Amino acid sequence: MKHAALLPPILAMAAIVVASNILVQFLFGQWLTWGAFTYPLAFLVTDVTNRLHGPAAARRVVYAGFVVGLACSFIGTQIDGPFGPLVTIRVAVASATAFLAAQLFDVTVFNRLRRGNWWRAPFVASLLGSLLDTALFFTIAFSGALVVLAPGVDVGWANEPIALLGRGPVLPLWISLAAADFGVKLAMASVTLVPYRLVTARRRA
Repeated sequence: MKHAALLPPILAMAAIVVASNILVQFLFGQWLTWGAFTYPLAFLVTDVTNRLHGPAAARRVVYAGFVVGLACSFIGTQIDGPFGPLVTIRVAVASATAFLAAQLFDVTVFNRLRRGNWWRAPFVASLLGSLLDTALFFTIAFSGALVVLAPGVDVGWANEPIALLGRGPVLPLWISLAAADFGVKLAMASVTLVPYRLVTARRRA
């Protein structure tokens, strides 16, 4: 496979990562940021690449996105916002860990299911990858149990006890944020089946 074939998915992945890192600074309602709507597109790029070029190529695209994400996190740690750096060290570590683990897991799951119905591999891989991504990111970034990772980073606000999504049992705030985030990812795993089918069907025709 020619390296030029991977340029479009690498550029798409880089654009999604950069856009998500910017949009995560802006709230959408009480539980979400705008970045929650762009980041799941990374799974679409990974799955399309996997279908068209295979798992090795998909991993290369993931690694490219990982490098771009590291650069964005580093820049964010150098920019001061009203409450300190735009990106804390815990968020940076959480973002990098969650992205790499979830995307590579997506590649593995997709590859094992690739011979089934056309929708099963992208949907299940995105769903399970999203679940892993959400669990890793929010736990590492905000859980009070992991304060030892960066004692100087204040995560007290994220551990404020509130009703889950304003209606359920009383839990730390970050769990509501994680639940809302996963809800968006679940919806996007379904919605992105449409562009996935259109792109892969056209390229394989």
